[in-house]
Amino acid sequence: MDNIKTILLICINLCIATSFAIAQTAIEKQTVDGGEGTLLDFAAGTTKGIVIPAVESLPSTPSNGTFLFDKNDQIVKVYANGVWLNLSDEGDGSALLPYSGPSNGKKTVIGSRTSDANGVLVLESPDKAMILPKIASPHLNVPSPYPGMMCYDTDAKALAVFDGAVWNYWK
Repeated sequence: MDNIKTILLICINLCIATSFAIAQTAIEKQTVDGGEGTLLDFAAGTTKGIVIPAVESLPSTPSNGTFLFDKNDQIVKVYANGVWLNLSDEGDGSALLPYSGPSNGKKTVIGSRTSDANGVLVLESPDKAMILPKIASPHLNVPSPYPGMMCYDTDAKALAVFDGAVWNYWK
């Protein structure tokens, strides 16, 4: 009986302790390299980037920092200070794969227990950031980029966004 009480007490303490933890996530590696200032970190030397959502209509209540591929305009956009900014010239969304499954209306939040932000993946933190996947010359090293893919080009030292037709660079 004492063993059961001890195990139960340990489980309760672990649940309480982990409920106060702020998650950090490493993708394709064991640890986060960016230290305490990082929420999401990707393995070095990858040829994979983040693929942002492709939408047919812009969200009605976007949060600053929302990235998406606008299927109608064929342009990668970011929402900042109340306006949508274009991050690419006219692209090509013909390679987009249609999704016909049900929408569960849920989102994944990293860095906080909840978020009011309207998004599929929300990184929510007052003092942590996402480190984009680092790829040297993605226009040469990513064999089949997908429209809306983004990464950090270590050679150009710039944000690289593929719009379905070409890579666009932002310093």
